[in-house]
Amino acid sequence: MSEPITGPFKNYYGIALAQEYAAKLSAAYPDFPAEAFVAEIAREIEPLELVGRVKLIAAGLRKHLPPIYPDALERLLAILGEGLPDDGGMFNAGSWVYPIATFVEVYGLDDFDVSVRGLYEVTKRFTSEFAIRPYLVRYPEGMLAHLHRWAEDPNPHVRRLVSEGSRPRLPWGKRLEIFVADPSPTLALLEKLKDDPSAYVRKSVANHLNDIAKDHPARVVETAARWYADGDDERRWIVRHGLRTLIKAGNADALAILGYAASERVGATLAISPAHLSIPGALTLTATLSNQGDQPVEAVVDFCIHFIRANGGTGGKVFKWARLTLAAGETRTLVKRHPLRPVTTRTFYSGLHRVELQVNGARLAELRRTLVASVPSAFHA
Repeated sequence: MSEPITGPFKNYYGIALAQEYAAKLSAAYPDFPAEAFVAEIAREIEPLELVGRVKLIAAGLRKHLPPIYPDALERLLAILGEGLPDDGGMFNAGSWVYPIATFVEVYGLDDFDVSVRGLYEVTKRFTSEFAIRPYLVRYPEGMLAHLHRWAEDPNPHVRRLVSEGSRPRLPWGKRLEIFVADPSPTLALLEKLKDDPSAYVRKSVANHLNDIAKDHPARVVETAARWYADGDDERRWIVRHGLRTLIKAGNADALAILGYAASERVGATLAISPAHLSIPGALTLTATLSNQGDQPVEAVVDFCIHFIRANGGTGGKVFKWARLTLAAGETRTLVKRHPLRPVTTRTFYSGLHRVELQVNGARLAELRRTLVASVPSAFHA
């Protein structure tokens, strides 16, 4: 788009983009009712959020393009233009294609073969990671067969779709319960991609592996151990990134893969300051670690805050701190400032909060503080 967009990203999907679609389609197909299409979008788009705006543009395209879906899709594919560079660009150069991806997602489910071609072409210019998910639900065998072929495609965006589109717990995407229940089909895809030459693809593989770890930790540990044992630095990066949820949870088997042994030889103390802290503010944690053995110890240091929930129970959230090597007999002090401020994803409730120090998955020290969740909120010693 020629004019810069100010304000929230949703504004990108506005009247100017509708006009751009109208211009592209009219240039290729003079019978496209450009004025009616733009006027319809302009009447309804203002109060909508991002996804609603994208769906509105897609609905307008469906209404004003030929009534037969394959014919309508053919016109949209004809205006796609050049593909993205190999290293990304989907959310800048390719953002304008989002309504076409949604068009395929919403209107193409009854035309599998035609829509699969659409998914393939769209993902080379934007991404089909959201649009492909209803197809995996309705046509799991047929769609997986395509994904196995696409895992060997020369285009890295297509290969990334193989991993990203089949992630069982893709953020902002519909959860794929079939793969949450049984990750075997997508693990077979990841086996084909674990040594992909593109870092862009490998990052998706790691994130996919991390998704599976939330439901099938033993399967992921087995896979990660095998990949790590005979892998190069790039594959080992996938393993480290893919095990991050299990590492934060203190899974001993996952830690062992990365060389972090049990921490019996490590002594630890934990201190928290200040005694009174208003929100917004910060909690400062001071940990002292000592290696009490005669061999170096590789250590992953995290801390866990057990937040009070609305029902009065607690839920622990682990936060990363440090990775370090303690020499034999060494004592080291770590200091961490952790902000405590209102966020949309967490409501603070008054009550006794437990803060634990975690080293290589073992909880070695803890303190308890009372959080007063009024304004101002405070931790009290």
